[in-house]
Amino acid sequence: MTSMLPTPRLFVSALLFTTLIALFLAAAPARAASAAEIDREVDRALEAFRKIDGANAFLGIAKGVLVFPKVYKVGIGVGGEYGEGALRVGGKTVDYYSTAAASIGFQLGAQAKSIVVIFTEESALMKFRQSEGWRVGVDGSVALVDIGIGTAVDTTNIKDPVIGFIFGQKGLMYNLTLEGSKFTKLDKQ
Repeated sequence: MTSMLPTPRLFVSALLFTTLIALFLAAAPARAASAAEIDREVDRALEAFRKIDGANAFLGIAKGVLVFPKVYKVGIGVGGEYGEGALRVGGKTVDYYSTAAASIGFQLGAQAKSIVVIFTEESALMKFRQSEGWRVGVDGSVALVDIGIGTAVDTTNIKDPVIGFIFGQKGLMYNLTLEGSKFTKLDKQ
């Protein structure tokens, strides 16, 4: 009869990886980009987002747009993600934010993605801006548009006050979530 207990090697590997993720998340603020760097990356991310069919319609009704150009996720069983971005109102940056999340479950590897969160109602935007730290699913909900790569999105069927998009080089990504992500205001000059 074989034992169902984890081997010491597996335990050490899991502990090492968990430590690496913790260091990754802790060191993320130390790698923080300047305001000018974030603004350049946000411009590039918005340019890529506009190439998705229907994206311009959402940008047209936006009261505010929160953009995280590069959010990095790393995981082996336990995962973590971090990224920095900017909130734009009327096309101008008004604040800078970080996003961070941790997850447990089947996951392996690393991934980079871009996130755009569109506030379609002034009241939702104001509630977000007045918060110290805004956690998706706790402080507010985000309707995530995840219809898949190459499919157009439109404002006809999606009327939520906060709408999220996760995309990569090939367009919208699906089967992902923002649930549990925390957006925290950064002090940038």
